[in-house]
Amino acid sequence: MSVFTFHLTKVTVKSAITAFFKPPNTRNIPGLIHAEYMTSMTLGSKVFSPSRMLIRQMAVFAQWENESAIDDFLEKDDFGKKLSKGWHIRLTFLRQWGEINEFTIPKETIELNNPNAPVVAVTLARMRLFQVPRFIRWGRPVEKLVRDHPGTSLALAAIRFPRTVSTFSIWKSQKEMVDMVHGHSAVPKPKRHAKAMKERERKDFHFEFTTLRFKPIAEYGKWEGRNNFIPNPNTSGSK
Repeated sequence: MSVFTFHLTKVTVKSAITAFFKPPNTRNIPGLIHAEYMTSMTLGSKVFSPSRMLIRQMAVFAQWENESAIDDFLEKDDFGKKLSKGWHIRLTFLRQWGEINEFTIPKETIELNNPNAPVVAVTLARMRLFQVPRFIRWGRPVEKLVRDHPGTSLALAAIRFPRTVSTFSIWKSQKEMVDMVHGHSAVPKPKRHAKAMKERERKDFHFEFTTLRFKPIAEYGKWEGRNNFIPNPNTSGSK
């Protein structure tokens, strides 16, 4: 079974620009199925604020054949060594909504039998460029909802110009994430996500879009001086 990872690290501006315009070639990294190299963004920040696009903070979402391939990449590859100085989480696939190319997504889904088990959600989308203003209008309220939700232990966005946008969030429990999606959370304006999804169904913002749900299996390193973002590590049982 393949393993997914999500990495966060701080790099120099030169390294960020190099990875942005000339990302590592998948064919030269043994065991790597596909990776998205992006720049981190602060969820809910103003469009033209300095925190909207954090050029020196890299986010990498990747799929690997196995964990040995991850270890070898982080230990031996030049760019992998830079990522190893940051933080990353390892994930096993649970289920998918929508579709996106490049990744090899399993067809079978797995259901967690414990609603209190932690989960990780990753969205990945290829934008229709003329829909970007409309996407921002509907998307920023959802970003704020996820950012400020008491059920998340880490939440952020990422972008790769001109079309790729992504969100990443670690949820303390599957129930809290599902409640947020359906507008049942005990927070102000809880239906922001549900309303945005209805608007997307009316007229799509993207030409490719997927939401992926994962079970976190391990995390390594620190991010912004913190670690142990995975809550309740002993409650992640699945069927």
